Amino acid sequence: MTAERLVVIGGDAAGMSAASQARRLKGPDELGIVAFERGNFTSYSACGIPYWVGGDVAERDHLVARTPEEHRARGIDLRMRTEVTEIDVAGQRVRVLDLGSGDSYWTGFDKLVIATGARPVRPALPGMDAPGVHGVQTLDDGQALLESLDRAPGGRRAVVVGAGYIGVEMAEAMLKHGFEVTVLNRGEQPMATLDPDMGRLVHDAMDGLGITTVNRSEVTAIRTGSYGRVRAVATGDASYPADVVVLGIGVEPETTLARAVGLPLGPHGGLLTDLSMRVVGHDNIWAGGDCVEVLDLVAGRTRHIALGTHANKHGQIIGSNVGGGYGTFPGVVGTAVSKVCDLEIARTGLREKDARAVGLRYVTATIESTGRAGYYPGARPMTVKMLAEYRTGRLLGVQIVGRDGAAKRVDIAAVALTAGMTVEQMTALDLGYAPPFSPVWDPVLVAARKAVTAVRRAGTA
Repeated sequence: MTAERLVVIGGDAAGMSAASQARRLKGPDELGIVAFERGNFTSYSACGIPYWVGGDVAERDHLVARTPEEHRARGIDLRMRTEVTEIDVAGQRVRVLDLGSGDSYWTGFDKLVIATGARPVRPALPGMDAPGVHGVQTLDDGQALLESLDRAPGGRRAVVVGAGYIGVEMAEAMLKHGFEVTVLNRGEQPMATLDPDMGRLVHDAMDGLGITTVNRSEVTAIRTGSYGRVRAVATGDASYPADVVVLGIGVEPETTLARAVGLPLGPHGGLLTDLSMRVVGHDNIWAGGDCVEVLDLVAGRTRHIALGTHANKHGQIIGSNVGGGYGTFPGVVGTAVSKVCDLEIARTGLREKDARAVGLRYVTATIESTGRAGYYPGARPMTVKMLAEYRTGRLLGVQIVGRDGAAKRVDIAAVALTAGMTVEQMTALDLGYAPPFSPVWDPVLVAARKAVTAVRRAGTA
């Protein structure tokens, strides 16, 4: 019997997790696995790049979970610096370009995994490709940025474009390198994944760290000097001197190949899959990672969320299904955490505008507490905002900004959202307590109690 052939496009989290799991379930005599990666690295943590650039992670290779050689030793034919340029769905083959030699060839598949990831948003503005302007999507990007920081002339001024997760993390990294940092943010407040009132807390903290944040600021051009290197970032009404520019505008699904052959895409441009991560309408094609859309369990709609946690889960599920096992991915609640210096930022579920967009009526509750008992040394403030559905009290979302272990408290809310709990049910949660770790009433439970009161008042209004 001839072995089936699995082709994987993409050698990072989703793609290589799928390949590795499939190999665990089926040996080379049953399933041949070929994976194509256009870059220089496999199975690495893109989320760790800001911390490597900032010096918290000492070496680039510490971000690599598994090298190409390790994958090959497990029976996976992994071909680096090799880009898939075309998919022939009917003919069950892909066209491949060897980026080193320039050779191009077709290779067939019985089963195909698309794990092409996401591409950074890079506006088509004058000067955007100038030396000194950097994205931070890959390890090669991070290396180029570090080298650029060493060569930066002038007064060591950095401009970060965008104030989302990558933007605030890179602002911290630039600060650690001794740069004067300006963040240009198109939105009302930093961290658009939070409501503006919570984003304001992030803004205030960044100001306190010496980071200048300019909100409602639309970049119009990158200005260059006599040698072509970046010298300033222009907005509609100002110009900000820059020796280095870091782009943190966000990412979008990389679905160029899929779009070209008419595979189904969602409203955010990501591939649509069923619960088994199989591409809708195609029995022998799977997709996972940053190139797909996932179901938001709270809103009931698909979303594009580029996170390594989801990508690795997708890969495990795909590999199980390809390898003869069984697995499903039910969806997400939208949990994410970040930090800028010692300020921790977390969110899960819906923001106010998300709830309005899907037609949900809601109440809010915001409280200030501490991460430890107030009398315990080192107790520091924490703000928790909670959204609950009008009348039913179903938890809809939680946002937390603070220090001293604030971020991981959002996991309590993530579990409650997944379970469909009400805020009243949350008040009875048996959470761990000791003065070094929490007040008697954990901040999340304090917010839940206040949300219960808001729900009751709304029900009698």
